Amino acid sequence: KRGKKESGFNLYKNVLGNPTNVLAPMVDLSELAFRLFCRNHGAHLCYTPMLHSATFVRSIKYQREVFSTCPEDRPLAVQFCGTDADTLLKAARLVQPFCDAIDLNIGCPQHVARRGSYGAYMMYDLDNVQHIVSHLHKNLDIPIICKIRVFKDNTKTLAYARMLVEAGCQMLVVHGRTINNKGRECSPADWEILRLIKSSIKGVPVLANGNVLQGADIDACMKYTKCDGVMSAYGMLLNPLLFESTAKNTKILQSGKKLPKVLK
Repeated sequence: KRGKKESGFNLYKNVLGNPTNVLAPMVDLSELAFRLFCRNHGAHLCYTPMLHSATFVRSIKYQREVFSTCPEDRPLAVQFCGTDADTLLKAARLVQPFCDAIDLNIGCPQHVARRGSYGAYMMYDLDNVQHIVSHLHKNLDIPIICKIRVFKDNTKTLAYARMLVEAGCQMLVVHGRTINNKGRECSPADWEILRLIKSSIKGVPVLANGNVLQGADIDACMKYTKCDGVMSAYGMLLNPLLFESTAKNTKILQSGKKLPKVLK
């Protein structure tokens, strides 16, 4: 046991270090080597790829293939998918000594998630989602984070976000697209719903995901949505140095020095 579990903004500040630049979970991409590279170039918090909880519990071979870390790989969130609360808890307990938070994937819109009824397709069974989040929150030594997509109906999305927080979610990561807005032809993420979620959710940090493809998007997103940080996936694949200029600005500002003209 780690003692008292940090929650909400205490988690965000004391454990995660106020992360504004977050590397998204990407299957076969956000592995240890890539995470360490991104940390050296401005990423404050990194996610593992999505791990399948049921396979992780039953297969040591799978555990060794998909999960690796090291002391420099912190703060770290491990993301699991699955629909069974007890299985997710068993999987999370296996990795909780090596990470700072467990993320429940309620946002994956891919066909493989549809076949398994996990990821964003869990939005069709919110009673089970609520049960899973509550179960993990009550029985883990480290906090639970939820990465979600939004409904077409903003009112339904806001109720969904509030439900997750009430169930025990200690940080929300919101991808501003619906389950059907995906793939290469998808339309831009909706920053307005991100702004509404941030303004309506109290007590826990909210991270924005979607449309962060270049350095200017980071400041633009945070300024518009008022979210506590941004998460990037595709943008980091286009440019793994995406977060670097922002990180330099932050470090200089914290030191009390003036920004060089090139960074202003």
